[in-house]
Parts: sequence; structure tokens; C-alpha cells
Amino acid sequence: MQKIGLNELRTMFRDFFVDKGHLAHKSYSLIPEKDTSLLLIGAGMAPLKPYFTGAETPPRVRMTTCQKCIRTGDLDNVGRTARHATFFEMLGNFSFGDYFKKESLTGGWEFVTEVLGMPEDRLWASVYLEDDEAYDIWVNDIGLPASRVVKLGKEDNFWEIGVGPCGPCSELYYDRGPEHGCGEPDCKPGCDCDRFVEFWNHVFTQFNRDEEGTYTPLANPNIDTGLGLERLACIMQDTDSIFEVDTIKHILDGIVKISGVEYEDGAAPTDVSIRIITDHIRSVTFLIADGVMPSSDGRGYILRRLLRRAAVHGRKLGVDRIFLTELADLVIEVSGGEYEELVEKREYIHKIIKLEEERFALTIDRGSDLLSEYISDMKEFEQGVLSGDRVFRLHDEMGFSPELTKELLAEHDIEIDEDGYLAELKIQQERSRQSRKTVNVEAWTDNDSIVSGLDKTEFIGYDTLQSRARVLRVISGTKAVDIACAGETVGIVLDRTPFYAESGGQASDVGDLVGENSFAHVDMARKVNGVFIHHAEIETGAINVGDELLCTVEATTRNRTARNHTATHLLHKALREVLGGHVQQAGSSVDAEQLRFDFTHYEGVNGYKLGEIEVIVNRVIDEFMPVTTTETDIEEAKKKGATALFDEKYGDKVRVVEVGDFSMELCGGTHVRNSGEVGAFKILSENSIGSGTRRIEAITGTGVLNPLTRAEDILAELSKVFKSAPDTILDKVGDVLTDMKSLRDELDGIRKEGIGSSVDSLLASATDVDGGKLVTGSFEGLTAEDLRAMADDIRAAAKDVIAALASVTNGKVVFIVAVSDTMQEKGHQAGAIVKAMAEAAGGGGGGKADMAQAGAKNPSKVGEAMAAVKEFLGAA
Repeated sequence: MQKIGLNELRTMFRDFFVDKGHLAHKSYSLIPEKDTSLLLIGAGMAPLKPYFTGAETPPRVRMTTCQKCIRTGDLDNVGRTARHATFFEMLGNFSFGDYFKKESLTGGWEFVTEVLGMPEDRLWASVYLEDDEAYDIWVNDIGLPASRVVKLGKEDNFWEIGVGPCGPCSELYYDRGPEHGCGEPDCKPGCDCDRFVEFWNHVFTQFNRDEEGTYTPLANPNIDTGLGLERLACIMQDTDSIFEVDTIKHILDGIVKISGVEYEDGAAPTDVSIRIITDHIRSVTFLIADGVMPSSDGRGYILRRLLRRAAVHGRKLGVDRIFLTELADLVIEVSGGEYEELVEKREYIHKIIKLEEERFALTIDRGSDLLSEYISDMKEFEQGVLSGDRVFRLHDEMGFSPELTKELLAEHDIEIDEDGYLAELKIQQERSRQSRKTVNVEAWTDNDSIVSGLDKTEFIGYDTLQSRARVLRVISGTKAVDIACAGETVGIVLDRTPFYAESGGQASDVGDLVGENSFAHVDMARKVNGVFIHHAEIETGAINVGDELLCTVEATTRNRTARNHTATHLLHKALREVLGGHVQQAGSSVDAEQLRFDFTHYEGVNGYKLGEIEVIVNRVIDEFMPVTTTETDIEEAKKKGATALFDEKYGDKVRVVEVGDFSMELCGGTHVRNSGEVGAFKILSENSIGSGTRRIEAITGTGVLNPLTRAEDILAELSKVFKSAPDTILDKVGDVLTDMKSLRDELDGIRKEGIGSSVDSLLASATDVDGGKLVTGSFEGLTAEDLRAMADDIRAAAKDVIAALASVTNGKVVFIVAVSDTMQEKGHQAGAIVKAMAEAAGGGGGGKADMAQAGAKNPSKVGEAMAAVKEFLGAA
């Protein structure tokens, strides 16, 4: 059998099915486009589900794909077995109501035997035990001996997930030979040994299963096959492991070169680390190329965990530098020909990996001392499980996820108490919930039953700010009532309304409801199942069900909010132009005062780029571009190029908002009529709200005047203070700063002289300990930096010395401990010493072996802390 490379196998599969009338579709993104039930695509058929269910019409009844897939369910097995992987490619051919079992199985047989040249005597098949049709096709049409067609039960050869389309399946196996088997005479597919490799599953979707468990034949049965490309390459290249396949081994060899650690037989601990890195860098590179950003939840957390896990195993191999970008280049080298997005986004992939790896290195450095302390304690007391409170502390204070802690402890044969950790986490969440101040939303906003029996409200607020409407329901608390009187705050449901209800990040309108003998002020409108509820305080008269009211939206508030909302669209487009196409909206909030826009980006945006963004937005404002809205279906909108929020759920009809030829987005909010009405745009701030997510806050229109007026007031006050004209104030401030620096330098010199004299007196009064000197001293007003400088001077002046120093400043205590190299060699650790000092004063802290810092809030305990350190070292 000829050895064929992985990339060539992919091409051969695609060409074979194209010749048989299949449409070859490139791989869909790893991020599901229309399936919110999935975090990531994990099977070849997953992006095609709408075609299988009939929700959408496929572009052709026959299709073939090579789909990128990510699965993390067996993460602990990756690297430890020959075939587990988080990233893999799934070859597939699909029929949507066209051909069925015979064409699928005979076509598959033709491909593996005639195109790939697999020896027929090495091939076996399995079928569902009740599927006589598939059995007969294998035996009578294809000619596979009955002895090599195995009937298996539902667990192995029937595909179903709950209710809905399902059916039997038939799998192809390759016999690797008896040397890989269990030695039993009846060894065959279905056995747990490694002899038979299942590589191609043909699923026959022919039934619909209802809630009672009844199977009804589908009018148009489908074919869904899945052939693992890496597994096929193992067979064709005669390797025992996917890590020996040509393209994957190229990446593995790169790790060996970087680490200098030889790859042996796959079983050594270093081999496991090499394989984990090999697998994970493939996943990381493809995920980033498809737009996933490292974060603390969702698919971003999967990316972060894989990247950090690879970095951890790099450290286990002795790699003490940033290295994953080099491996990403190898992934791009072997896969970029098929997946052009890898090549196009190479620089972006580099940036994300480098930033995340650098941040993780800081996390590791920060928490390694504490973890080492825990490991030392556990080994001393022969404990094998790290307690939940310690796992939680590593997470809460040091940023170590439980998975990271588990990974780092594995080499010490220590496990973590996951249940104890979750209990600690729950306590913290409850404590946080109790302390958090929240605004209580009126009971009706969370009560669907309160609007039962009502039709959806007709919203007319795009075209008018005033209309007459009839009262359909009055809600007091959680109950519907017939009438509400002056002094009551209620929810009012109307048959139609000009009030925009809070949604899509846009604040609701405010305004008035006026009846023949009543007046109510609306301060908020919410939607519950499409029904608008107006939160209103009745100021005069009474409002009855059936009353006709004049509804008036407060125009200024609406206009300012619309101005800010349109500005978010301009900002979104400008961000993509300046920072890159990877930028995606991650949330927004607009009201009459300002706008807030959250977006995905891997680093802070500097002042120059923020200025560039402002210029672009204001240029569009100055061009007075028309703002137009149209309604269409979602697919048509996307064809036109409209930007949609990824996680947003859209109905059959969507509203497209266009600002000239500059911006086009799907949006249900209210907007200005042309860009010029935005007036002006000014960014107030840009900051991080989480890893990979940034936030910009900005103002528009006359709102820009407020900070300008404030700046003018501040400048006027500064002019008075410095007795200088506004245009010379900078020079005056510069002179003052220069004088201050001179004074500060003079004070620093005096302080250093004082520290130097203190060092001499401290050394003179040192205590003998373990063949060296213990120097202790407490001070008033010295900073931690001052104490560290003093401790360094003490170590420089004496060879065998431990310095334990304290200072009280503004009612708080800081402790510094420094240990010379020779005293460290005798087992004295600065972190342990400072911990003993701090605990005596009701505080805490830690650090490295040579230098450590702690703090406390009780200055009266400093004397006890000094006594504690002497007792701890046996120098009392």
C-alpha cells in the first residue's frame, strides 16, 4: 500500500466526490454560525444541521467537506494515547434526500480500495444488528465476506441524540494485524484491543424519534459520513500514532528542536509533554485564526486553557522562554495551503499567542512560590490531595485556574480537592452576591404570565414620537387590575406605542401618558415576550383598562440617545479600519448622556490610534451621510455585507441600518436621519474589561461641551493658583516640577545617609543565629522600597546574615526580610520568616527565598513580630 501524505489524502477525497456530483464546500469556521447550543464545531456534519433538519435548503443535494473540528471532552487523554486529539479534520460526504445506503457504501468502498489502494483483506465493516439492508449491501453488492461484517448493537451502530432525526450506521475498520490484537480467537471489530481501527462512519438518517420512543421513517432519508483525516493518514502511512503522521510530526520535531529533549517511544513523561504541545498548538492556531480570543469563559476559556497547558508543558521540558509563536509558524507551514486564513492572519496569530504566553508567564512567576510552599508542606506530612481552600486561594489571589494547579501538581503525584474548591467558590459567590448593591427590577419584568393572552405590541416609534393608544392592561405589583389611581406606580400595556423599550443595549424612551382626566410619567419601558410594558407613575386622576391615552415621547432624550446609537455604528466600523477585521462588538450601552462600546481586541489602544479613530468618525459626521433603514431576511442582509452580532438571535426579518457607504449593521434601535446630526464625537476613555475585551466610552453632540467647559474652568483655577496667564501655564508648571524634583532628590540623599547610619547601628546590635547574624530593626515613615534598600546594604556589609525589618507608615505596617546566599544554603527562607513575622502582627505575605515582603494593620504588634522572628530562628 502506497504511503500518502495527509494533505494529499484530503485532496484525493475531495476530488473523488466532486467527480460523483458533490459540491465541495470549504471548511466552515470553528465558531458555530447558527447553533447556539455548541461552543465549537466538533463534527463534520455540525455546520450542516439546518440542511439535515430541513430548516434550510442546501446549495446542492450532494456535498463534501473537510471540516476543522475541536473536541476537549477527553483532554486528559491527549498526549497520553496514540490517537486522542483536540484538533482534527473530518472528511465527509453528504446526501440531503438524494442517494442512500447503497451509493454511500459502494462509493466508500471504491475510494478506499481503488483510489487509496487499501488491501481488501484488511478491511472489515460493522452494521446495526437490525439493519439487514446495509448487511446485504456489504455482502451481496460489494462482496465483502460475511465473516468480516460484524453486527453490533445500538450503542455502537445507531446514531441518535434525544428526539428527532436518527438512524443506523455502518463503520469501516482497518485490520492492523494480529500483532496489535488481544490474541483471542474471536477478536474482531467491537473488541477493546488496538487491532481494528475504525476510520469511516456512514450514518443513515432514516427515522424520526418522538418523545414516546417511536421511530417513524423519514420521507427523505439522508447520508452523513465522517472519515477522520488524521486517522486515515495513520493507516496510509503505516504509523501507530497520529503524532507520527507527516504534517503533525513536522510540528513535533519543532518542539524537539526548541527544547533539546529527544522524543523516545511515546510513553516517557517528556514524550507526553511533547505530544500535548504538538496537539494544543494546532488547536490554538486554528482557533485564533477563526476569531476566538482568550478569555475567562466560553470558547475563549478553551483557547486560554489549551495555550496555557502547552506553555506549562514547555516549562516541563525546560523551555524557559516564549516559544509558542515559533510552533504556530510550523502549523501554518503545513496547513496554510488548505486554510488560507492561517497565512492571512499570521501576524495576528503571533500577537495573540505572544501576549497570552507573556501574561501567563507572569501568572506562573507570581504564584509559584505559594504553590511550592504548599507542595513542601504536603510532602512533609505525606498528603496526596491539595485542600479546596488552598486551590481556591491559588485561583483567587494568584490567578491559577484549578486546571492549571492540577496540571502543575501532576508531576508530584498530588491531586486537588475539586469539591472543596467548588464549595469555597460558592461561598465567595454568595458573599459577593450579598454585598453587591443591585437595583430591584419591578416584578413584572421577570414574569411572563403577567402578559399572557396579549398580542405583541405594535411599535410605531421609528416614525413618530406621539400617538394615541388604548390601555389593554394595568399591572400593579404582579397582578392585573382594572384601574390605578394617582400616587401609584404601575405597568401599563398599550395596543400600540411610540416608546422604544430597552433592548439591544439602548436605554428606553421616557415621556408622558395623558388621558381625559389623567396624567402619568413614563420613566422606563420594557419588553416581555414582545409586549411593551410602560413603567409609569400616575400623577393625577386614574387610568382604567380601555382608556384612550395620548402617548408622547420626550424628544430631547430620544434624539440624544439616537445620536449616541448611530455613533456606536460609526465607532465599530472605525475600529475595524484602524485595528483590523478581527474586531467584533462584545456589547454596548447607549443612553442620552453617553455611549459605551465593548469590543474584542488583544491589547490596549494607544493614544495615536484613538485619535485616528476619532478623526474617522468625525469625518463621517462632517460628510452628512444619509442614515437609511430597510427590512429584509437575514441571509439577504448578510449577502449585502451587513455586520451582525455573533451571539445575537435574529428573526426571519431583520432591520438593516446603513450610514451612507461607510457602515451597514443589523440593528433594531433608533437612529438619526443623517450622520451630521451626531454633531461631534469625543472618546472619554479606553480600558480593559477582561482579557481580550476592551471598552471605549464616548460622548457626542452638545455632550462634548461639558468636558470642554470643565477643562476651561480647571485652566482658569490653575491660572489663579500659579498667578500665570493660561497660555504660559505649562511653562509655570514645568518650573514648579523642576523645583520639586530638586527638593525630592535632596530629601532622598538625606534619607539614604540616614539609612546608611542605620545599617551600621543595626549590624552592631545583631543577634547570633545558626553561625550567622540576625539583624532586626523597626522604623517610622520608611517605605517598602527604603526597607529593601536597607536590607540590600545589610547583605552587602555582612556575609552570613538575615535582615528582618519593619516600618510603620499611616497606621500600616510593612515587613521586609532578606536572606544572604550562605544562610539560604542552611535552609533559611525569607518567605517563611516574613510569614512568621506578619502572623504575629495579624497580617500576611510571602515571597522568594532571598527576599520577601508582608503587611499588617496593627502597629502595636511590631514588637511582637520582632520577638516572633527571633523565636522562629532560635535566636531569642
